[in-house]
Amino acid sequence: MQQDVEELVEQVAQKLGRGLSLEDLDGLLLAYSSNQSHADQVRVNFLLSKRVPADVSAWQLSHGIATAVRPVVLPANAELGMLGRVCVPLMVRGFRVGYLWVQQDSAEENPAAILSQLPEVTREIELLSGLLLDSNTAESEFRRSREREFLAACAGEANAVAAVAGWKEIQGKGPWQMVTVLDADGWAGGPDPIASTLIHRSAALQATVGVDMALFSAGTETHSVVLFSESVGRANHAQVLVHYQLELAKRSGRPVHRIILGISEGFARPRELAEAYRQSRQAAQAAAVDPQLGELVDCRATGVYQLLASAGGGAGAWTDTGSVYVRMLEDHDRNHELLPVLELIYDNDGSIQDVATKLHLHRSSVYNRLGRIRQLLGVDPLKGMPRLELHAALKMRRWAARPRI
Repeated sequence: MQQDVEELVEQVAQKLGRGLSLEDLDGLLLAYSSNQSHADQVRVNFLLSKRVPADVSAWQLSHGIATAVRPVVLPANAELGMLGRVCVPLMVRGFRVGYLWVQQDSAEENPAAILSQLPEVTREIELLSGLLLDSNTAESEFRRSREREFLAACAGEANAVAAVAGWKEIQGKGPWQMVTVLDADGWAGGPDPIASTLIHRSAALQATVGVDMALFSAGTETHSVVLFSESVGRANHAQVLVHYQLELAKRSGRPVHRIILGISEGFARPRELAEAYRQSRQAAQAAAVDPQLGELVDCRATGVYQLLASAGGGAGAWTDTGSVYVRMLEDHDRNHELLPVLELIYDNDGSIQDVATKLHLHRSSVYNRLGRIRQLLGVDPLKGMPRLELHAALKMRRWAARPRI
């Protein structure tokens, strides 16, 4: 494959009559052309070190190459010793696989000639993108088949569970725990489900490289699933979270603000894998609608959401809380001042000071809102059955907005 990539780079260079370099998403040199009448200092250093220096990378990224889907013009930078150049993002079905760089000649004042030539090598660029995609470990047929089998085991298919139990990565590494990795804001994916799946698969694979506790990963259109060896600490999980966020942003070309890891209870028998996956998925869903749970969320820490999830139901489950008290407050809470305060009071063990601090209000304002709630309901919302009903109903409202993954 490497020979094919290098041959294609040379073909493109000959057609354009220019020097080219090919780099991956991490700034590593993959291939370069020998056709170069002259080279600036940045190109020379890149070919020698095989990696884009930090200052050059910052200059390149500042021009939006990480999110671009069309060629990007970078002006010359005398301080870096860099002539102008054009960056061609290499994309396959919306999946970013690398960058092809075309350097301007020193006598050229603008990149117009390069941009006019690029349509002549469209076919070669598409072939090059395809080769890079096929070289990605996450896209090999062996890896794809293993991920399909793993996800089938997560769905409880007996044959798949038996097959996964026999994998060398799994045997002797138990007890295990399942982890669902979810982008809290972008879980719905894009218009192309195949591209969305590939992005999550690749992000999960790259994020778990070098993490010995992460035994296997797979991606779906909306999230990723990782099998870990069970551990008490969460340092490895935190490492995967950070790397996943970076990898997902890099591959999707969009900002990624909040990644959640939903973590199951430990399990020692492979046949419990499907239940562990359910637990981890439910934990991720709960954290997506209730940010106070944090980003590394054990299923046992999700409280009443465990009960709501166990009640079952389809996509429309819990769309109506059924609480008369909540409906009364909704009807009178046009400025969204009452229900948020009430939920915070419940979540903070009734501490008015904590609620005031979190909402940047004076304590008297919180007491006033609580008094309005008492007046509207005709009962004390901090006592007995009314409190239980209201708190549960408020969590039901959140659960109704959960990601459907």
